[in-house]
Amino acid sequence: MTRVLVVEDDPQLVRALVINMQARQYGVDAAPDGTTALRLAAARQPDVVVLDLGLPDMDGVEVIKALRGWTRTPILVLSARRASEEKVAALDAGADDYITKPFSMDELLARLRAAVRRTEAVPLAPQTTVVTTDDFTVDLLAKKAGRDGHDIRLTPTEWHLLEILVCNPGRLVAQKQLLQEVWGPTYATKTNYLRVYMAQLRRKLEPDPAHPRYLITEPGMGYRFET
Repeated sequence: MTRVLVVEDDPQLVRALVINMQARQYGVDAAPDGTTALRLAAARQPDVVVLDLGLPDMDGVEVIKALRGWTRTPILVLSARRASEEKVAALDAGADDYITKPFSMDELLARLRAAVRRTEAVPLAPQTTVVTTDDFTVDLLAKKAGRDGHDIRLTPTEWHLLEILVCNPGRLVAQKQLLQEVWGPTYATKTNYLRVYMAQLRRKLEPDPAHPRYLITEPGMGYRFET
């Protein structure tokens, strides 16, 4: 059973989310504030976190940062904040998706399913389990990237993008293919998602993000990984 942690201080919304998720066979825990959310996340090890940013005891972005200190569990932000800088702050902190209130329950559940799909293991050939560059390594079996002996913290979405590119070295991977594989078929035209997440990957992996050596953009077409 997929376990979801809902972090939301509106009891009516929590009730609606719990009813809809349980009807689809999800296990659900609910937290009304950030402190409870962090305690439950450690105790229950959820597969996905659905998080409101406006919590009574701390800002949701701080919850994201705290979670990212030890887990790569997908985090879906569910917030009334619509400003683009708020969205960027949440994504930069480690959120995987951002849904604004009011929202469609069907859309939320679709994004929840997509988040779960992104964390599912992909069978790998033994010869492709570790990719080494001059600046970082990618261990596909352990689902980890590292530099100078230290792990590079990646969100599940960032990892899924990197994994697809690394498994196709030197080949152009089309924007539409990346969007469909990572976010699902309804996101085939959302190229802004790719721009945001590729920029984040470059900041974490490239020695000079403004002049990428490994994660190459082919304008209007897609992206390519060069070793």
